[in-house]
Amino acid sequence: MKFGFILLLSIVAGVLSGEHFHSFMVGFGIAAVAVGTGYWLAFRSTRYPQLAALLLLMGVVAKMGVTVVGVMWSLEANLINSPFVFSLSYLFFSIVATYLYFTLREFQMNRTAKMNALETQAA
Repeated sequence: MKFGFILLLSIVAGVLSGEHFHSFMVGFGIAAVAVGTGYWLAFRSTRYPQLAALLLLMGVVAKMGVTVVGVMWSLEANLINSPFVFSLSYLFFSIVATYLYFTLREFQMNRTAKMNALETQAA
């Protein structure tokens, strides 16, 4: 249901921003790459728990870096013709991408926990 609502809202927003579709898609692309990069860096598994704060900080800096570089590149290439549509698209898709990444992480952790429980029962 949630995924359907997100998909419906994304399609409606894309149709409503039809005149500025490039700005909409640039917002989507930069948000997805920035959140993915930050997520990948922030949630690395390490043997040293002391590095958790450093990894989170690196994830935030990477997200900001990808966003700044992406916006600068898009402005240079004249892909953003409506800053308002771009900013709304970036905000919406950064929230959606964060939700989807954390949902994926929760699913993977539950699956790993079930596999570990099955292994301990079998042993």
